[in-house]
Amino acid sequence: MKAPEVTVIDYGVGNLLSVQRGLEHCGARVIVTEDPKLILAATKLVLPGVGAFGNAMQALAALGLIEVIREVAERGTPLLGICLGMQLLLEESDEFGITAGLGLIPGRVIPVPTKALSGKEHKIPHIGWSALHASAASESWSGTLMENNQTGEAAYFVHSFMAVPTDPAHIIAGCLYGGHFIPGVIGRDQITGCQFHPEKSGEVGLKILRRFILQ
Repeated sequence: MKAPEVTVIDYGVGNLLSVQRGLEHCGARVIVTEDPKLILAATKLVLPGVGAFGNAMQALAALGLIEVIREVAERGTPLLGICLGMQLLLEESDEFGITAGLGLIPGRVIPVPTKALSGKEHKIPHIGWSALHASAASESWSGTLMENNQTGEAAYFVHSFMAVPTDPAHIIAGCLYGGHFIPGVIGRDQITGCQFHPEKSGEVGLKILRRFILQ
């Protein structure tokens, strides 16, 4: 049986090697590229990313990839955004001023609250393992990349900003940090974003990557 092919976008932002190794471990044949033609031909597409939102959008624009990604997503190709890549899926970010995103999921990126609900200050960025729970609007993870996971399983987060979709139905799962609900997995149609790093989250993350590969 031929290994499923996954295309990972290389735009100079993010640890591509760990993402590539995670996907290969799950049985995928991985193409890492910045070539618009190869990205347009993708059957499954991953948008990784770490760092600042504005820098990432500038990098995508410089490579002529913004409209390419939008075209691939809107025709129903499975797309997975990881960490900053998830945030880029939304319409805009408040990081260092207002910056437009890809606009594939309505919503905006805002800072993680600096204080817990108790009023006590907590560490920013939010770093470490946090348990995942279904969102208030998510009755079931069936049919999503989370369907093979169980509530309460932990994933590895590293971020100072969080993606907040306009429609709560687009929030699949999240975690609690200082009592605040942080969206951890968002999705619309075949577009999914993980705020945490599935490739660094042990078996919890590998189950998500396997599910993506088999879409």
